[in-house]
Amino acid sequence: MKLSLLMTSSALAVASLAMPAIAQDAPSTEDAVSRQDAVIVTATRREGTVQSVPLNIAAVGAEQIEEQGIEELADLIASVPGINIVDRGGRQGNPIIVRGINADPIGSGDGDNSGGGTVATYLGEVPLFIDLKLNDMERVEVLLGPQGTLYGAGTLAGAIRYIPVRPQIGENTFDMRADLYQYSEASSLSQDVGVTFNQTISDTFAIRGSIDVLRDSGFVDQPFLVQTLGVSNPDPDFGNPADVAANLTSMEDVDSEDSVSGRIAARWTPTDWLDGTLTYYFQDVDVGGRRISHGMTTYPNYNGTQQLFSAGEFDSASRILEPNSITNELLALEFTADLGFAELTSATGYSEFADDGNRDQNNLLISLEYSYELFPAFGSMTHEVGETDTFTQELRLVSTTDGPFNWIVGAFYSNSESAAFSAEYTPNYDTYAINTLGFTFLEDHPNDLEYFSQSLIELTESAFFGEIGYDITDRWSVTLGGRYYDYELKEFSAVDFPLFDQTFNEQTLDQIRANSFDPTLGQSDDGFLYKFNTSYQFTDDILGYFTVAEGYRIGNSNGLGPCPAFDPNATQGACALAPGQQYGPNPGDVAQFDERAYGPDQTTSYELGAKTTWLDGDLILNGAIFFVEWTDPQVSSATVNANIPITVNAAGAESKGLELQGSWQVNDQFSLRGSFSHAATELTEDVPFLIRTITPPGFGTAFEDGQAGDRLPGSPENQFAIFGEYVMPLASGNEVTVRGGYNWQGDILTRTGGRGSSLTVPDVGLANASVTYAADNWDASLYVNNLFDEYVITGYVGTPLSAQVASDINGDPVTVRNPYATIGAPRTVGVRFRYFIGE
Repeated sequence: MKLSLLMTSSALAVASLAMPAIAQDAPSTEDAVSRQDAVIVTATRREGTVQSVPLNIAAVGAEQIEEQGIEELADLIASVPGINIVDRGGRQGNPIIVRGINADPIGSGDGDNSGGGTVATYLGEVPLFIDLKLNDMERVEVLLGPQGTLYGAGTLAGAIRYIPVRPQIGENTFDMRADLYQYSEASSLSQDVGVTFNQTISDTFAIRGSIDVLRDSGFVDQPFLVQTLGVSNPDPDFGNPADVAANLTSMEDVDSEDSVSGRIAARWTPTDWLDGTLTYYFQDVDVGGRRISHGMTTYPNYNGTQQLFSAGEFDSASRILEPNSITNELLALEFTADLGFAELTSATGYSEFADDGNRDQNNLLISLEYSYELFPAFGSMTHEVGETDTFTQELRLVSTTDGPFNWIVGAFYSNSESAAFSAEYTPNYDTYAINTLGFTFLEDHPNDLEYFSQSLIELTESAFFGEIGYDITDRWSVTLGGRYYDYELKEFSAVDFPLFDQTFNEQTLDQIRANSFDPTLGQSDDGFLYKFNTSYQFTDDILGYFTVAEGYRIGNSNGLGPCPAFDPNATQGACALAPGQQYGPNPGDVAQFDERAYGPDQTTSYELGAKTTWLDGDLILNGAIFFVEWTDPQVSSATVNANIPITVNAAGAESKGLELQGSWQVNDQFSLRGSFSHAATELTEDVPFLIRTITPPGFGTAFEDGQAGDRLPGSPENQFAIFGEYVMPLASGNEVTVRGGYNWQGDILTRTGGRGSSLTVPDVGLANASVTYAADNWDASLYVNNLFDEYVITGYVGTPLSAQVASDINGDPVTVRNPYATIGAPRTVGVRFRYFIGE
């Protein structure tokens, strides 16, 4: 398969050389791309343009970010081939998927702040995952393929670099921006305002700062909110308005987002060979609830009817509000020193992440069939809190001397500690179970705490990395790279059931940090990765390259307490089984894999690409064909007990496809950009017990094997984007610019192979348009996003098998409100304004 892929790639490269000689007499690549305002990138740790770097890289500069109103990573990536984001709103981290390297089902994402773990993200020179608001950015670089020989943080599939504007010595500026917009389904306006300043203090010192305040209204309503947990009936007689009014209430636009983000930076250049910047970044986000819809949740087997309640396309049927507060802070010290023969870079970072949120837990607890459903007023809430502190240090030396050799060497160290807990409350259930159901073995807990899990994880990573390049001729170059890595993971985790122990109370994060690590849960590993790259400048305007690179991702804990030995007289709660551990009364009821933790995985990526320039620099066409072998892929499964999502290791998977990107300056006023990508992903070996499912009626456990050839979930096989811009100069010297774009992606599986009765996210295409009036020191834009008001489903949580109706003690219905869809924004109309002062 690799051979046929590379032969196809070679044929494309030869075909590009055989194209008409329209490019042969063109200016050099460097001169040509300047006609299209090329963005300077430093992806290889040396300055260059996208066209001159023999890597698969896309870069979006400050001008494009500002003019198109790109506010977050999902907006930017929509036009980058080979990468996609599963956008679930701002309540939790959204996974970034490169070339389909993902085996996680699309889920709620609760507690995940890793971005999926296959892509390293950098803020400046410091590795940090954050869905950053894109304000005051010099550029954003997206690199496809493993990058561990160039960057301190290891990468499995790619890297994203946020490059903020540094303080500019010699400039004094003040910029203001404002954005006022309305969702077609929202009841109020949204607004986003911000300022940026740059102040020179002396010939060697300047400061720069920015702050932005977002008040996003949201657009999802929640019409079935329980008035009082443990008192009100979440499932009243929906045909009786009085019964509904006595138990439920409603709220509009629950998925609101209020955020404050910004930074303050000080730059000092005491000599011409030393340049240092100290920066403090912050981003505080308060999200009101999930961006989900229960409009497709039906109960076809309940008394022959389809619905017990009716939820609209923009209605959440969750029983409680599900807010989450997310805080990110980073203090970074970066400096470069010109040593004559090389440039030394040091990047030191200390970051803090915290989140604190609530969520509806009724769906899980009812499906456990432990008797919760018998309580007519049963309602539950999970309170989740987590904090992560991380210190990183990266040193890098990059050669600057002339000659055929060039090199990079670096060292990296990172230490992070994460403490978290999940506390489950079931108000009044214990009293009801003891007094009415006769469960005298339970205790009436004073604060209704029913379940408590806690975890403490410390991860220490170190690496040495580097590359050496040699110019065989003035057109042919070869680069070899290597990375030695080492990591150690320590962990403590525990699960408690306070209904059996009245004295147990919720633990604080400080109390959790005081625990000793469990030696049976830790893991460590070390190894070596390599990279080979060769590039050839066929003409001044055609660059071809071939790269083989290895990527790596560490293992981790699943964050669940271990299961006790099987007891036929006890119900088993949410916990993790060890391999071979008995979980049921039958001889075959034995765990097939480790539910407590998962090991590392690795990729080997093969890529053949070409970067070409035509029509005197007005036309740029770039393309790449790739093949990725994925060894021991980390895939999602679920625990036998309580169906809790976990990660396990499979045997193997692969991804293969192509990526195309181009831009055309049709004339001085009209330009076009476009991209296309195709990625075919699949398991290469069978994976026993991969998919956790259920066997209706009821919620009995069942497993389905993953099979070789099963398509991986989370990303489309095909996607494309096209964008056009027309500039109309006015007699006054001002300009009017009309912009329009269209992004399309194919369908997306929510589970591997579409198994487990899972749902498939349909294909979708979105159109955006804007018109901008620009004067010397201000501009104003009118824009429409999702121009044709498409209904956008970004994922599904759960499957139709869960849409069942249990009965309470009176025989009245109790609903499990799965599945539901995560959704994107409807048509949005807005006005954006910017004003600039200074030079």
